[in-house]
Amino acid sequence: MIIIPVYNVVLLPDVKLYFKKEAYQKLAGKEAELEEKVLLIPTKTEEVLSELEVDSFYPIGVLGRVRNTDLNDHVVVRTDTRVDLDHITIDENHSIQAMYSNRPDLGDMSVEEQKEHLKKIQDDLVSFMSDQPWGSMMKQYVVQWTSIGEIAVALSSRLRITSMEKYDILAEDSIAKRTDLIEKAIYEFLEISKLSNEAESAQEEDHQKVYREMAIKKQMEYLQNELNQMHPENVTDVQRFEKKIAESNMNETAAKEASKVLSRMKQEGNNSPEYGMLYDYLDFVTSLSWDTPESKEIDLNEAEQILEEDHFGLKKVKKRILQQIAVMNLKKKQAGSILLFVGAPGTGKTSIGQSIARALGREYVRVSLGGVRDEAEIRGHRRTYIGAMPGRIMDGIHKSGVSNPVMVLDEVDKLSVSYNGDPASALLEVLDPEQNSTFTDHYMNVPYDLSNVMFICTANTADTIPEPLLNRMEVIQFPGYTASDKFQIAVRHLLPKAQESMGISPSDIQIDDETIRKIISDFTMEGGVRGLKKRMDTLCREAAVRLVKGGETPVMITQENVREYLDAKPIRHDHILEKKNPGIVTGLAWTAAGGEILFIETTLTRGKGTVIITGQLGDVMKESVQIAVSVVKGLFPESAGLFEENDLHVHVPAGAVPKDGPSAGITLTTALASLVSARAVSPEFAMTGEISLRGVVMPIGGLPEKLMAAVRAGITTVLIPSENMDDLDDVPQEVKDQLTILPVKTIEEVLSITGVRG
Repeated sequence: MIIIPVYNVVLLPDVKLYFKKEAYQKLAGKEAELEEKVLLIPTKTEEVLSELEVDSFYPIGVLGRVRNTDLNDHVVVRTDTRVDLDHITIDENHSIQAMYSNRPDLGDMSVEEQKEHLKKIQDDLVSFMSDQPWGSMMKQYVVQWTSIGEIAVALSSRLRITSMEKYDILAEDSIAKRTDLIEKAIYEFLEISKLSNEAESAQEEDHQKVYREMAIKKQMEYLQNELNQMHPENVTDVQRFEKKIAESNMNETAAKEASKVLSRMKQEGNNSPEYGMLYDYLDFVTSLSWDTPESKEIDLNEAEQILEEDHFGLKKVKKRILQQIAVMNLKKKQAGSILLFVGAPGTGKTSIGQSIARALGREYVRVSLGGVRDEAEIRGHRRTYIGAMPGRIMDGIHKSGVSNPVMVLDEVDKLSVSYNGDPASALLEVLDPEQNSTFTDHYMNVPYDLSNVMFICTANTADTIPEPLLNRMEVIQFPGYTASDKFQIAVRHLLPKAQESMGISPSDIQIDDETIRKIISDFTMEGGVRGLKKRMDTLCREAAVRLVKGGETPVMITQENVREYLDAKPIRHDHILEKKNPGIVTGLAWTAAGGEILFIETTLTRGKGTVIITGQLGDVMKESVQIAVSVVKGLFPESAGLFEENDLHVHVPAGAVPKDGPSAGITLTTALASLVSARAVSPEFAMTGEISLRGVVMPIGGLPEKLMAAVRAGITTVLIPSENMDDLDDVPQEVKDQLTILPVKTIEEVLSITGVRG
């Protein structure tokens, strides 16, 4: 007798079981023989023969015989009766031996009742199969089944019941209960199949609708394209933006956002109040350049030539710019520090940005930040607000039409803070090369790569720039121009440009060099050349009037008639005093327009030791006065009574002009020392430097501008802190040649040099 273990199969008496010949031979260990007795015993789990144990089997099996061995390459086993497995053994060759006894059925259902149940199930199966494409082929098998058991075995692999539930059907002695279990399993299978078929049918319908819709859309798109080619003026906004989004090469995040807004635009329609806002957004993001620019080879000699053509002087500035360009040329990408140009108005900070753009072959865009106090001016407004628009940075990128312009951020020292946020803090992300590759403007709401932009910032002073923002940048000082520099700039640039803008040819106007020098010295007062440009424009405008009226050609402008052409009085400059007086000393000061000299005047009047300070001095200079009084009392002990019995009055002329800064300490101290010692200081001396209570002279800033002011005022000797000697490298040689510059470390040295103390 052959014993065959089976798993997850409905086993019942009086049914046919089909085995593939190969599988049967593997399980039986030999080929099948007709009428060979077979014992089928169910296993609890699916295991290979070598892993089967005695406990692997259920306690009930089925006896059968081989009825056919070649039906479609199958072995057919006809089952007979159920048996109880009394004893099972497995030897070392994995051969199974079993002892069994018959297990009779409980005959509680007549043959007629069984036929009725069979007929009902067959009818239901035939009805189910009528709706299936393969149903006609399966019906012939259904009508040939002679028992419910055969149906259960035939559908065994499709029934949604577990292996244990399949064994429970075999283990049921009652024919009626067994039939009930089989019917439940079959009808559950039918209901699940029906639901599955309905879901598949519904899904198929949906797919058909989608396919049909896609086909219709493609057809409409084709027809619309034909119409667009015939009538380009009739292209809709949606179609235009679809094309622009597809061709823009924007990043994935931006493309998703643009497509989302476009879908909303389709839904809203032209008459929607939000249509205009959606249109403006799509028009903005699709007009931006999203392409990463290719690196270009930069001719450094040509770049240097361009800088020399556009700007006179500024040698150190040009050298630093060329270094930046050289690094970018080697790395083939934007690199180097963010440059911050600091200097007086009119020194060329902004215009040199245009020259850099020309040298690099890039677009130029200027963003003015003066007076900006709203963070949204930098980051943009969120689109939920009425009138929302992008920030100035992205607006500049949009106007440039490229993703790598040279962008000049003008007047960063004039940013303000308000309840709307701190725009200087918003600039931190813009200027940080570690962050600006994913800069997100609130209006756009998608990241944009600013790492290819060359940012250049300008300011009149770095003192008002917040420290975190200043740390992002490399400060490059723009010194004021000397008189010689201004003359060259006027001749090479300002006068020709003024003639061109006023429509005057060079032959229509004649102005000699000495007249230009007179205009520079008497009609301008600045570190830059902005005022000088205005004077050149005024000359050319007045010349244009005379030419149009039919006056003589060329128009002659000389030192004698230049005031008539300019229609202005000469600007008053402070010059050295004609005579020296005790208590009066000349100091040097830095202003936003360059350098100036100022006189420190002191006097004692009978009183009670009160210190009177006039001339609109700031807190720093007021503290310098207090320090100067204490230092002088220490240097001149005999003067203590003077300060106690008299009031001290310290005055700095030009009282309408506010004055402050840490550079008047030694000037105030020298003036007081001169006062109490009754020794006058020569008007040819000027000085700058702060002082400590120990009498140490401390360094100051703005030295180039101060020395230029000294030359302009006729000063011959200047005292500066010894720690500022390195700053002389920034002073034009022309200025240094006209001055005797003396470094000092202590106030005693100052008083000794000026003759206040022997």
